[in-house]
Amino acid sequence: MLILSFKGGHDGTLAAIDNGKLLFSLEAEKDSFPRYDRITPELVTLAAQRLDRIPDAIAISGWVKGFHSVERQTEAGYYGWDKSGVRHRSQNFMGKEVTVFSSTHERSHILGAYGMSPYSQGEPVYCLVWEGNIGDFYEIDADVVVHHIGRVLTDPGNKYSSLFMIGDPGFPPIKGHFRYEDAGKLMALAAYSDRAPASADEKKLIDTILGADGLLLGRPKDSYDWSPFYNVGVASTAFKNLAGKFSDELFERFHTFARQHLTKGYPLLISGGCGLNCDWNTSWEESGLFESVFVPPCPNDSGSAIGTAIDAQHFLTGDAKIEWSVYAGDEFQEDVAGVPDGFSEYPLDLGALAQFIESGNVVAWVQGRYEIGPRALGHRSILAAPFSVETTTRLNRIKNREDYRPIAPLCLEEDAAALFGRERPSPYMLHFSRVRDESLKAITHVDGSARVQTVSRGSTPELYDLLKAFKQQTGYGVLCNTSLNFNGRGFINRTSDLAEYCRDRELDGFVVNDRFYLAQGRAFGTLRSTALDATAAVAA
Repeated sequence: MLILSFKGGHDGTLAAIDNGKLLFSLEAEKDSFPRYDRITPELVTLAAQRLDRIPDAIAISGWVKGFHSVERQTEAGYYGWDKSGVRHRSQNFMGKEVTVFSSTHERSHILGAYGMSPYSQGEPVYCLVWEGNIGDFYEIDADVVVHHIGRVLTDPGNKYSSLFMIGDPGFPPIKGHFRYEDAGKLMALAAYSDRAPASADEKKLIDTILGADGLLLGRPKDSYDWSPFYNVGVASTAFKNLAGKFSDELFERFHTFARQHLTKGYPLLISGGCGLNCDWNTSWEESGLFESVFVPPCPNDSGSAIGTAIDAQHFLTGDAKIEWSVYAGDEFQEDVAGVPDGFSEYPLDLGALAQFIESGNVVAWVQGRYEIGPRALGHRSILAAPFSVETTTRLNRIKNREDYRPIAPLCLEEDAAALFGRERPSPYMLHFSRVRDESLKAITHVDGSARVQTVSRGSTPELYDLLKAFKQQTGYGVLCNTSLNFNGRGFINRTSDLAEYCRDRELDGFVVNDRFYLAQGRAFGTLRSTALDATAAVAA
């Protein structure tokens, strides 16, 4: 059975599942479209190109006709966890009678995490969905029936990013406005906190935000002008200290609820945008409340099309599990004939590239299909040596982002325990670890943590081999890794954009699959370019 699934609204995505296997998950923001974009005509035609037949079922994630979750619903709508949040009908689709299935946005998070998890169907699990609007726990029983355990907070994600709004003098005083990217910035700032007991002013603001309902539409920014943290500046010491205390208190409210109500020791699934908070994921993992914890690589709305497709598959076939890869996006589009201007082309030599990176050079690295979800996991990445603070500064300048933002490391899976105390794999960069080697300055955040991605040969062999070559060169199987994208855009996915990016941001070269492109004016060991090889062959 072939199912084509649509997620409308922000983080627009098209996903396809065929007989239990994820064929693709194509996100509207990827290929340098604006972050959090809606489904585009290009995305629809790309998905159609990737299919070899008309689908048997169309799955549509429930959403709203507008910007806020309380607006009029489309299809099954936003809220609802049980079977009352499911709709289906027969309908003509391109000349074929198909099933059109829809379930709520809430269920897309629950079923997405369940279907992608490593746990067998029939094994009971808990699920936490915490995102912009929903902050609830559930139990999924042996028959894949979802039971609501309880709501901890409304709007946890919106509350998290609201603190940044209050402290940022540049945030516009527009009722209902928010910025998706602010939550990630607050996570970075929280690491600077002294974590001292909250002062009276800090506690008052924390309690006011966490106790508010209808946050975005009910409490505009200027309603907080009584607080000394109003427009204090997000880079100020006072705000950084508050950020960590606020983050800890939000987590503790969920932890307290879980300790009281989730007592069976089942595994925990985590979904929703708050599942991208590495600090919280690590705290859940270390809480001792659960047999194990699973967070998919696309816990935010970029995974909703997959979740609704899984829900449709279970409804139509009884199977709620899929086979999937994190590298299920689109192939890289080589849209430039010949070698891009300003570069020389070489066959990829991993040993020479490792030496090039060790010498202080920064390269873009492209392999195969892009990653699903928002994290660059070694298929659309910028790589650099991990040893110098100056490298962190250069990478943040390349990315055009704030200097308080950390740079994440890639690490050979077998070295993660020694270097980061990481005993379990972390292939999707969703947990914090403690850096154990002071040589790794470029990837060590101010609190001594790092958002490590562990790399195995089975997950991405080319990157694994590069890390092995870098370890042979330097003694460390670790590299800096940050996403390959224009500021405010999704991953770069075509040669013309990649060459422009590398020229404008002064990267030293880029890799596309098995070819290396060296920026003019840089030396690359003793290797000769293929252009020079071709010239020599003609002369001979």
